[in-house]
Amino acid sequence: MSANKTISTEPKLHARAWLFVGLLSIVGCLNYLDRTIITTMRVSIIDDMPMTDAQFGLLTSVFLWIYGLLSPFAGYLADRFNRSKVIIVSLFVWSMVTWLTSYATTFEQLLVTRALMGISEACYIPAGLALITDYHRGSTRSLATGIHMAGIMIGQSLGFVGGWIAEDYAWTTAFSVLGIIGIVYSAILLLVLKDAPAEETPGQVKIKNTGVNFFAGIKDLFTTRAFIILLIYWSLAAVAVWLVVGWLPTYYKEQFSLSQSVSGLYATAYLYPASLVGVLLGGFLADRWTRKNARARILVPFIGLCIAAPSIFIATSTSILAVAITFFMLYALTKAFCDSNMMPILCMVADARYLATGYGVLNMFSCIVGGISLYAGGFLRDQKIDLSVIYQFGALTMLVCAALLFTVRPRPAGSAVSVHPN
Repeated sequence: MSANKTISTEPKLHARAWLFVGLLSIVGCLNYLDRTIITTMRVSIIDDMPMTDAQFGLLTSVFLWIYGLLSPFAGYLADRFNRSKVIIVSLFVWSMVTWLTSYATTFEQLLVTRALMGISEACYIPAGLALITDYHRGSTRSLATGIHMAGIMIGQSLGFVGGWIAEDYAWTTAFSVLGIIGIVYSAILLLVLKDAPAEETPGQVKIKNTGVNFFAGIKDLFTTRAFIILLIYWSLAAVAVWLVVGWLPTYYKEQFSLSQSVSGLYATAYLYPASLVGVLLGGFLADRWTRKNARARILVPFIGLCIAAPSIFIATSTSILAVAITFFMLYALTKAFCDSNMMPILCMVADARYLATGYGVLNMFSCIVGGISLYAGGFLRDQKIDLSVIYQFGALTMLVCAALLFTVRPRPAGSAVSVHPN
């Protein structure tokens, strides 16, 4: 039988597996809504709390830096301790910090709350995705991850709510309301959310009372060839993603002589829905295909990248607005195949003891490279480099990502070790 064929039996799905995906999708939505609303309330915040543009930019930068740098350690907490408790504590702390943000009266106080927000959110994503994969171990894993990512994208797309609340009430109202919602929701999760029973993990060797060590986990990850490839792949993928997110409104405005409001609408209202469909479609396709091909979760995002990269080339080589919008949407749709399959791929190559730690490491490098690419984009624009050229460079990095991903080989079956405590 071909090595690519899946021969293991389908594990039994826990009765609450899909319920927990839905519950965690709401947490992801809240996390990412908080990240974006501050940018939509810029005018109201500066009117109430005078600061320079550099200081306002620092509010997001300090969050991203702390969030990225702490991600590996935050992931380790989810591997070492009860995942569901890490999630609930993270959400509660996030909620309290969000609520306290509404009481900030100076730039320094607001900066501290954004830094604390980075700590609390760093603890959520690795734990949340690891818990989802704990419950979804068979041909539902990619779709479950995709649904969670869809929740995150809904949170991003709802960022405009902050600007609306700030105009009709006050910018502090949005943080106050979100904080209270989060506190109530963390209490609900405390009653409902549980870790997956360890005995339901199929095809893995169970070793009782085996310790989980942060440095041992980092060493194991960085001595695994497939993980190194994934790390380079995921970091390079951040280049194109952040270039598109950070500069697409500017590209539409300059290339097609649109107003700021219309440019912003085209850059978000068309892109995010396409991405949302993409994470669901990418998860669905990978799950269906993985029943026949063990590499399906690698091949689906590989195919997606092979479509997304030329889509950027076409979108940035046309003078017809409708064509540009269509191919940027196609890019968003197919690039999202990577998002719904990243954690499932990590499950195929990393030791089961260090899944959350591994995702935290990937997250850290992605944030660092993404931040560098945003700065580099601005630097190149200062050197009079056209955005079309910058975007096409990003598209080339996506082709490199596709080539790297294609070389990834899963760990031999049965080599992972399940020791996660309950």
